[in-house]
Parts: sequence; structure tokens; C-alpha cells
Amino acid sequence: MFKDLSPQSLFMGCLTAFVGFASSFAVVLQGLKGVGATDYEAASGLMALSVSMGLCAIVLSLWTRLPVSIAWSTPGAAVLVTAGVPEGGFAVAVGAFLVCGVLIVVAGLFRPLGRAVAAIPAPLANAMLSGVILGLCFAPFKAIAFDPALGLPIFIAWAVVAAFKRLYAVPAALVAFVIVMVLGVELPEGAFATWASSLAPPVEFVAPQFTLAALVSIALPLFIVTMASQNIPGIAVLKVNNYDPNPGPLFAATGLFSLLSAPFGGHAVNLAAITAAMCAGEDAHPDPVRRYWAAVIAGIGYIVLGLAAGAVTAFVSLAPPILIQSVAGLALIGAFSGSAVAAFKEPETREAAAVTFLVTASGISILGISGAFWGLVAGVAMLGLLKVARARA
Repeated sequence: MFKDLSPQSLFMGCLTAFVGFASSFAVVLQGLKGVGATDYEAASGLMALSVSMGLCAIVLSLWTRLPVSIAWSTPGAAVLVTAGVPEGGFAVAVGAFLVCGVLIVVAGLFRPLGRAVAAIPAPLANAMLSGVILGLCFAPFKAIAFDPALGLPIFIAWAVVAAFKRLYAVPAALVAFVIVMVLGVELPEGAFATWASSLAPPVEFVAPQFTLAALVSIALPLFIVTMASQNIPGIAVLKVNNYDPNPGPLFAATGLFSLLSAPFGGHAVNLAAITAAMCAGEDAHPDPVRRYWAAVIAGIGYIVLGLAAGAVTAFVSLAPPILIQSVAGLALIGAFSGSAVAAFKEPETREAAAVTFLVTASGISILGISGAFWGLVAGVAMLGLLKVARARA
């Protein structure tokens, strides 16, 4: 086993962990706070997710000898941003996280459920995702309007780096955020002393509570976007790189590790899509048989970064909220553009996708259930009407 480890896999694994963590941790923090988490609970959730996905990557990669990259559900975190605080607070959201984890396990072990998720029309799933993401994608520009001296450097750093190397654009924006924080934000007295006291790993157990409204408005949309936008594409990335894993056990394993992280505030872990290409491609090693070590090293990196989640969250909390939201929004621009193009690409489903997108993006809440669910319901109903009308034409 250790003979397969190489400097190339070591470097790519470390890079994968940094890019995966730095490019979207802001989205995770915003999502957890969006459903009622305190700063410490959000830090605990970030830690639990990072450690869980690191352990999951190590276990699956060593077990299958395949470069199985794991990530937290970034689209799922975006769903949480718009879901709103459920009645009963964060404990109710944690209950929904647990249900989502169970659904992912069942989808992996019970093939009809997995097929049902895969059967959701891709344009509607993408339209729901783009509608969820839209509001947060406004944040970079709102940050510029809030204070050009603070918001503009973050956006410029992202735009310049994205023009040459898109993979490093969000880490560049994060570096700009740190510089802006140090040089441009007036920190309260004793801020760094407070930050130093947060270096210990944050651990906060949250006893889950369950409500029907939260199950429908949080658990179900979280499950759908995690499966449709992360797990299924994650398998596709592996297949593109000439690996042919059995999807069911991998899905079930990510659901199990999601269940382990949920009581500590983690929403969901899943197969990676973007960073999966880093570990599964030739840059990880010329020999495909030895690339699994890149995913193993990335898993170790996620655990290390997760243990520092308290310090990361404490530092971020010193900034005006709009600044970290701007970094989160920049991290989602690529996902928004990709999902929007996929949603409106086919003329025959365009109207249904538009209905899904608009209902979701409106942020409406009916019966305590968020717009993401109603957007999907409205889109499916519209698609059904269009098919009936065309059949009779």
C-alpha cells in the first residue's frame, strides 16, 4: 500500500484539501447560520463536516483503491441559506440533517430510491439549484456597494485569477479577504486575544428535534441537491477518468458519515465533483492505480483543517458579514452559471425550468416550507401540463 504513495500524489492531495476547504467553507458557515446556528455551533458543524469527509475519503479510497474524493455539500449549504430558521431553531435543522443522511444511505442501499432521484428531470434540478444560489451570488456586488475599499479588492482578486486559472480564483479571493480584514477593518480591542482562545477544536453536540415542516423544507431539498449535484456527478467524474465503482456503497458510506457529523452541526458530506477531477486525473499520478493516495492525503488534510475550524470561524466573525458573504457568493458563481445553462438549455423544458427557478429564487415560504421545495413542485406540475398539451396537439 505505502509503495503506491508518491510525491506527486502527496502534492495533489494537499492542494485538493486546501482548494476544497478554502473555496467553499464560507458557504457552509453562511448556510449553518441561515438555519439558526450560533457562531460556535457553525464552527462545530464546519469541524464535523471536515473531519467526517476526511475520514470518509481515507476509508473509501483505501478500501476501493480508487481516488474517491469527498466534499461537504456546497449546494446543500446554499439551500440552507435560503431555507430560513425553522420553528424550534437549529436543533430542528439538525434533525433534518439526520433525516437527509438516512435518505442518502437508503438511496445507496435501496436502488429504486436512487433511481427515483436520478429520474428527477435534470433541467428542473438545475433550475432549483440556480434559484437557491442566486441570492448569495449578489453578495459580491452588494459588498462593493457597502464599501468599495473593502469589497472591490476581493472581487478584483477573484476576477483576475479566474481569467487565468479558475481553480485558484476563490482561494485568491480568500487571501484578499484576509488582507482587507487586516488592513481595512477596524478590529475591536482584544480581538486577536479572543481569536487565540478559539484555537481549540470546536465541539458542540446539538440534540436533534424533528418537525414535518423542516423535513420538507430542509431535509428533502438538501437530499435532492446533494444527490443530483454532488453524488451523481461525482460518480461521473470517476467514470470519465476510467474508473468504474459501484455507486450504491459509495452513496451509502457518504450518508453514514453525514449521520456521524449531523449531531455536531454538519449538514451533509458527499462524493466530490470538482476536486474529484484533481485526484482522479493524470496530475495526481501517471499511473491510475496509484492515484488513490491523492484522495487519502486530501482526507488527512481535511481533518487537519477541520480541527482549526474554530480559529477560522472566529477570524471570519470579526468581519462585516457582507464581506464573507461576498467570498461565498464568488465561490458559487461557477455553480450558478453551470446550473443555469443546464436548466435552460433544452427548449421543451425551458418553461418548466423557468417556473422552478423563479419560485425558488423568490424565497417564498408556504406552510413553513421553503421555496426550494415549492419550486420543484411547481416545475414538475408545469412539465406535466406541457407534456399533456403536446400529446393532444
